[in-house]
Amino acid sequence: MRGLGLGLRARRLLPLRLLPRPPGPRLWSGPAAVAGALERAMDELLRRAVPATPVYELREKTPAPAAGQCADFVSFYGGLAEAAERAELLGRLARGFGVDHGQVAEQSAGVLQLRHQPREAAVLLQAEDRLRYALVPRYRGLFHHISKLDGGVRFLVRLRADLLEAQALKLVEGPHVREMNGVLKGMLSEWFSSAFLNLERVTWHSPCEVLQKISESEAVHPMKSWTDMKQRVGPYRRCYFFSHCSTPGEPLVVLHLALTSEISSNIQAIVKEHPPSETEEKNKIAAAIFYSISLTQQGLQGVELGTFLIKRVIKELQKEFPHLGTFSSLSPIPGFTKWLLGVLNAQAKDHGRSELFAESESKEISEILGGPVNETLKALLSSNEWVQSERLVRALQAPLMRLCAWYLYGEKHRGYALNPVANFHLQNGAVMWRLNWMADASLRGISSSCGLMVNYRYYLEDTAINSTAYLGSKTIKASEQVLSLVAQFQKNSKL
Repeated sequence: MRGLGLGLRARRLLPLRLLPRPPGPRLWSGPAAVAGALERAMDELLRRAVPATPVYELREKTPAPAAGQCADFVSFYGGLAEAAERAELLGRLARGFGVDHGQVAEQSAGVLQLRHQPREAAVLLQAEDRLRYALVPRYRGLFHHISKLDGGVRFLVRLRADLLEAQALKLVEGPHVREMNGVLKGMLSEWFSSAFLNLERVTWHSPCEVLQKISESEAVHPMKSWTDMKQRVGPYRRCYFFSHCSTPGEPLVVLHLALTSEISSNIQAIVKEHPPSETEEKNKIAAAIFYSISLTQQGLQGVELGTFLIKRVIKELQKEFPHLGTFSSLSPIPGFTKWLLGVLNAQAKDHGRSELFAESESKEISEILGGPVNETLKALLSSNEWVQSERLVRALQAPLMRLCAWYLYGEKHRGYALNPVANFHLQNGAVMWRLNWMADASLRGISSSCGLMVNYRYYLEDTAINSTAYLGSKTIKASEQVLSLVAQFQKNSKL
């Protein structure tokens, strides 16, 4: 899930340690007869383990299935060593144990008939309730009962991670699988709502296993040593994470921030340079800069953890620093270089025209490159060699700044910001506040976003209004700097 939040994704899936996969031969390998035997075993398991849907009248009186039935599914699933095996089982579960479409059609017809007849409201409401009941897929009951097992919720998180991976690898596809993923995501969203999450702060004195997990989960600006870890939880720095009430002390989503005198424009100043002193001077702290947020569990992708974490951390900081009023991110721009290369490639095919740069810019860049702008620049951006030339860096600053502003502000997916980090902060009600040139000189920063980073600023009194405007009318709130760069793009570039 790279690029969500401030780079919100799972760097690695922490082991759930629920039920170990039993030793034994790999079930999916071997001749067709072995594969056929596995498929029959899967069908028998699902027939036995997935609880039948009780008739409507007995929905609250039917006893729960024996815990052993759900445990059989967990144990069998744990014994599948290959991603293809797990994908096959999940595909069979999605296709064979979903909604009874015949029941849905019957109940729908009943509701439609009642709407056109003078009936008491209670009769119509009960008919609608029957329809809602018919719309519940059968596998939801299996997930519900697994969640009651010891470690069951953690197992379901792992199962959804496997499902997402299988979809990404196209091991399993189709509307039934997408529907099951949505159902499971909805259930996890309920179980991992803010009421069940614990906010915990990390310090250098936190347990070693917590520090290790925090280090391993850092997805945006990786830590290379324990010295890095010590600095990021030391003076003028804060690190918080959410854990679940069922697994206290185990990070689910981690947020790093810096306490600074102004809104930061360069990430190296945060992750590389040492703070001004070992003792925090509160009068020097005027801003909180969120510079990294990482999800540790891929199975929780899409569950609203990052948003909750930022809101809770802001409240925590306001308790510690009542005078603190400036909150901003310093965010990467994953995907910008890839988008730019795609645009350059498209224009190179279109009779070699370059419509991204003003005439004077094209002339200067061409002189530096010693060849056609599009083709030569494509090669340099792909290899990151362009940053070795100070002259080229200066020449590219203006055009790349306005191109990046357009990428963030103007490139859309279904009407919302194409860039996932932008979409995350704009949903939270932040303002697209400032683009920063050469803000991340690391190899990763140059490769993914030509060294550019962006501040999304949180004006607390306006976040609710901004969020509503973005989610409802897809309006992006941006500063004068960003809007000016967008206007320059529209004037100088033709896409």
